[in-house]
Amino acid sequence: MIEQAVGRLLLLGPVVLGALGVSLALIVLLRPWFVRHAMARPNSRSSHRAPTPQGGGVAVVVATLVVAWGAVASSPAFLQGQGGQLMAVTAAVLLLVVIGAIDDMHTLPEAARLGVQCLAVGAVIVALPDEFRVLPQAPWWIERSCFLVGGVWLVNLVNFMDGIDWMTVVEIVPVTGALVVLGLFGAIDLLPTLVAAALLGGVLGFAPFNKPVARLFLGDVGSLPLGLLLGWLLLQLAGRGYLAAALILPLYYLADATITLARRISRREPIWQAHRTHFYQRATDNGLTVAQIVTRVFLVNVALAMLALISVAAQGVVVPLMLLTVAGMIVAWLLMAFVQRPAP
Repeated sequence: MIEQAVGRLLLLGPVVLGALGVSLALIVLLRPWFVRHAMARPNSRSSHRAPTPQGGGVAVVVATLVVAWGAVASSPAFLQGQGGQLMAVTAAVLLLVVIGAIDDMHTLPEAARLGVQCLAVGAVIVALPDEFRVLPQAPWWIERSCFLVGGVWLVNLVNFMDGIDWMTVVEIVPVTGALVVLGLFGAIDLLPTLVAAALLGGVLGFAPFNKPVARLFLGDVGSLPLGLLLGWLLLQLAGRGYLAAALILPLYYLADATITLARRISRREPIWQAHRTHFYQRATDNGLTVAQIVTRVFLVNVALAMLALISVAAQGVVVPLMLLTVAGMIVAWLLMAFVQRPAP
């Protein structure tokens, strides 16, 4: 086990560093173009006050894909019979890059966006092996339908949650870091571990430009494909029998976005319109700075990553469910803290 972990670390370490370098270099090269052609103007949903270039997600996605495919080309053992999945994920990610880039520059109808997202997620699901199951007790077609709905929701919620500086960074880094650790010890296959390592490096390359106060945003061109990549990686973890860990890792994002959506539906608010009612956005209205918010989210996500790692190591059903409950309590505490108004 230790020898396997060391061997995989020697393979994956250069992947993280390579993706970091490619992402960083691309941002430096492309940022002047973003400034000229892809400025995000403040609106009612915005947390920023001045026009800021967006589109940095292109660098993250390109770095992730280029380095991942480069690693596969140099060592085909990474594929482990999953070449079809990697091709489907790549095609789906590129489709979302295109639709996201168009939407960043010219707002698209919601139906068109949703249709393309369903197509992209559906392509990834179709590429899964027939024997791939998360809940084998459920009918196959119902499970696949749940994969589709969950995948589209994750694509959108990453976009919804990318509303303040560093928010996506403090989400993706702990999640992908935990997935890499799990992959080192064989809890997930080598290919998704490779993709997680490349995504980790790509996001780290973007991080210096997005730290508060941000000089560059991801844009839809980045948040949509990152949501798809994150969904595929978590699905790979769940498919290995670690459903609790796959839920624990993104639990803050899932809770904030899903509860907010449910509240808006209950109030009969148009859910497709921009708003500032996510818990992290309400925290800014209650006086917390962006740095204070993302620091709290990062620390909670590190705690969730640790709980997910323990749940995988524990095996069984009882302990993972207990850890999922603990994770829910931690996330609930953070959400309550965000909406608590300061004492007068």
